[in-house]
Amino acid sequence: MVEVRLENLKKYFDGGKVKAVDGVNLTIKDGEFLVLLGPSGCGKTTTLRMIAGLEEPTEGRIWFGDREVTYLPPKDRNISMVFQSYAVWPHMTVYENIAFPLQIRKFPRDEIDKRVRWAAELLQIEGLLDRYPAQLSGGQRQRVAVARAIVVEPDVLLMDEPLSNLDAKLRVAMRAEIKKLQTRLKVTTIYVTHDQVEAMTMGDRIAVMNAGKVLQVGPPTEVYLKPNSVFVATFIGAPEMNILEVSVADGYLEGRGFRIELPDDIMEILRPYIGKGVLFGIRPEHMTVEGVSEMSHMRRTVRLRGRVDFVEALGTDTILHVKLGDELIKVKLPGHVPLEVGKEVTLLLDIDMIHVFDKSSENAII
Repeated sequence: MVEVRLENLKKYFDGGKVKAVDGVNLTIKDGEFLVLLGPSGCGKTTTLRMIAGLEEPTEGRIWFGDREVTYLPPKDRNISMVFQSYAVWPHMTVYENIAFPLQIRKFPRDEIDKRVRWAAELLQIEGLLDRYPAQLSGGQRQRVAVARAIVVEPDVLLMDEPLSNLDAKLRVAMRAEIKKLQTRLKVTTIYVTHDQVEAMTMGDRIAVMNAGKVLQVGPPTEVYLKPNSVFVATFIGAPEMNILEVSVADGYLEGRGFRIELPDDIMEILRPYIGKGVLFGIRPEHMTVEGVSEMSHMRRTVRLRGRVDFVEALGTDTILHVKLGDELIKVKLPGHVPLEVGKEVTLLLDIDMIHVFDKSSENAII
């Protein structure tokens, strides 16, 4: 296992017109599970392919420990990769699929057998070694692909949306198994996904990407609680953070038909913005409805009057769409909440969980 270091990594296509990766600086610690998270086209897979040696950087350097691998072919990097498609060979048995990377490295036969059975046992497919891929379910084929990747004991394990072809229930089970496996093996792992739930539940750290750049890197809870920009704030979390245009006055935020009173400590941070427009953010789960669902952890709250516009009953949660002045916001409450459309409600905002962003740069102020 090694530390992976990316220095000013760039990849341009079409003569430089398309900037797929635009100056990524990132260190993945030895034994860490790092998730590259972002929407389609953000550059996360291209970054992964450069780490693997499948794409050559336009600029920048890639290090595995103290060894530069920027222009080394994949076979000289001691990496393994699990793709979105299972990429298991249909004419080979499960045993032969797992053994193949060892065979091309010319491992002794007894060592191949030992490693194949070790990997199969870890992935709980030891009873499937004589089967062909056509006889396996999607989840079983993905396990074969992971077993084939770890059997060579790579320095770096790369995964490119490996669960996206599985159904929702199996994805939940497999992401837990992959995380437990990585923790047990302690292999440096870089995992690409657009699914923020996967990122939050699996990653030791998340690197959020957009437009070829890394916008924020940190532990999942930190990225969730302290997003550094509007993009990160709205990409992490479901439902996404409410973002409203407001103006800063002395002691409060003025919105379209509503006012949010501010305590002195928050007002002191926003004082340079008095008279200016900013973006106010609050996550749906950091609000509640007075008299309906109390939250004891809220130390300081602000009351706002609103009217229920729509109700999403999800069973475990209820998402209220509430008309707040001229704005529409979402409020996420636990359990079933018997509120009807049109009902007037008092919202309680956790003032310690609010976010304020600069309107022009969209970077966080609070």
